[in-house]
Amino acid sequence: MTAKYFAILTNQGAARLANATALGTRLNLTQLAVGDANGVLPMPNPAQTALIHEQRRAPLNLIDVDPANPGQIIVEQIIPEDEGGFWIREIGLYDDEGFLVAVANCPETYKPKLQEGSGRTQTIRMVLIVSSTEAVTLKIDPAVVLATRKYVDDKVIEVKAYADGQLKKHVEAANPHPQYPLIANALKEMADAGLVGEVLKNLGLGEGSALPVGVPVPWPSATAPEGWLKYNGAAFDKARYPQLAAVYSSGVLPDLRGEFIRGWDDGRGADTSRGLLSPQGFAMQNITGALHSRSAPLTGGGAVVNAFGAFALATNSGGSYVNLVGNNSASNADITTIDASRVASTAQETRPRNIAFNYIVRAA
Repeated sequence: MTAKYFAILTNQGAARLANATALGTRLNLTQLAVGDANGVLPMPNPAQTALIHEQRRAPLNLIDVDPANPGQIIVEQIIPEDEGGFWIREIGLYDDEGFLVAVANCPETYKPKLQEGSGRTQTIRMVLIVSSTEAVTLKIDPAVVLATRKYVDDKVIEVKAYADGQLKKHVEAANPHPQYPLIANALKEMADAGLVGEVLKNLGLGEGSALPVGVPVPWPSATAPEGWLKYNGAAFDKARYPQLAAVYSSGVLPDLRGEFIRGWDDGRGADTSRGLLSPQGFAMQNITGALHSRSAPLTGGGAVVNAFGAFALATNSGGSYVNLVGNNSASNADITTIDASRVASTAQETRPRNIAFNYIVRAA
């Protein structure tokens, strides 16, 4: 059966396509026209240079290669609902220089416009068989494109499939964002990149230090490094060092020169009645003792029968006594004691001079 409806290249269209193929240039298809052919269904004629009776010409809405047949080009135009009032029986495809490249007929259809009381969006499509699609520019102007519902639905499906695929790859990737450090690597990326010092500097922790501001750190040089201050009892600028001021609200650092640091008691009971940063003088544990005599005064050769504290009984010639020589006027008892607090600073423990600090440890 002979086809009733078909599209063909015009003679000038075939010549222009062959010329583009030979010269390696492109044939730019830009517009589609429709006409009513003066009321009679026409037969496409390759000698045509124009439609029989053109009603409308407008830029293409779509131009693409048929995915099912790479030798076919699909061109499409959409006529909006506010345009019409004519019959469509013929279709013409034009290039960017105004030449009729292809012509086709189609089933007769009336295109109403909205003002007539019935409007619809009309899609006009032409499928053109060519010898080489490489010589045809498949490009449209997005500023004039109208989309059909099917086109939109297809693109939504296409975009969703692409997005789902990208998301799946993202989730499965070991490190989808190499510009960000991974929690699982514990900032190892920073160490590998040699940026540890820079990171600590940006965090306000100082070069080479991961200690929070306010922690005493021993330093082997007489001069403090940049960004550090010496604990010499001097005042510091609280506006310049706000983080340090949050720890030492008085604006004065303790004087640690020649001092030991002692852990704050904090209710333990080993060093009671101490406040944080309170100084404490040197002291030694008090040493006391006593000797008691009972049988007779020591001047009369009496025996020592009791000893306390730093004193103890000594054994001499098999007996438990000590002969003490002295001038003691006591009639029946003599006690000799020792008390170091008379000549030295004493306390309940032996300790050096120190300043109390609350020792902390970083837990997170």
